[in-house]
Amino acid sequence: MSGMGNMAMPGDWEMSMVWMRMPGQTWPGVAASFLGMWIVMMVAMMLPCILPMLLRYRRALGGTGEAHRSRLAALVGAGYFLVWIMFGMVVFPLGVSLAAIEVQQPALARAVPIAAGVLVVIAGALQFSAWKAHRLARCGEAFPIRHTVLNGTGTAWRYGVRLGLRCSGCCANLMTILLVGGIMDLRVMALVTGALTVERLTPSGDRIARAVGVAVIGFGLFLIARAAKV
Repeated sequence: MSGMGNMAMPGDWEMSMVWMRMPGQTWPGVAASFLGMWIVMMVAMMLPCILPMLLRYRRALGGTGEAHRSRLAALVGAGYFLVWIMFGMVVFPLGVSLAAIEVQQPALARAVPIAAGVLVVIAGALQFSAWKAHRLARCGEAFPIRHTVLNGTGTAWRYGVRLGLRCSGCCANLMTILLVGGIMDLRVMALVTGALTVERLTPSGDRIARAVGVAVIGFGLFLIARAAKV
């Protein structure tokens, strides 16, 4: 992966500031820096998807008081993003491990670009699967909000966690593209965000998902072909 300026490509992991400890840094400091960046990125990427659900939830609260409704909606959002924070806590050690392999094992490092391209192809192929269709359908389903309201703050928190679990399951394959294509690249973020938002919020999300899958598979094949020429 590359830094901020250029779009990273598979095989550039050793160049990424995200996975490396700089002189004077501690690993807890590196992890905290990554987690802060990850939280900002996830809020920017997932807010278009979660905001309609939060607004619907808040409206369903009825006449419970403005401050109370806002607090419950904030709890739902906090539970939702907690799931993505946990996701980032899994991603970080994986990224660090891969970067270490590239630095310490040059022979294995040469296989990373092809392996990354294969992962992208698999991510694209999953767009056509029953697994993806099922998760897209579940993302469009509402949980029983009225029951949530009756149970107060604790259930509001659990409601947000359940939304986050559904969302992360639906988005997991496309998030692979973000990790491979450049976790700090704004263009990659914008493309993945657009794909996630459109496939989840439009009535023809299944067709959008398949169209995204075609593009992703093409990108993965391009990466494999380019790596094979090196």
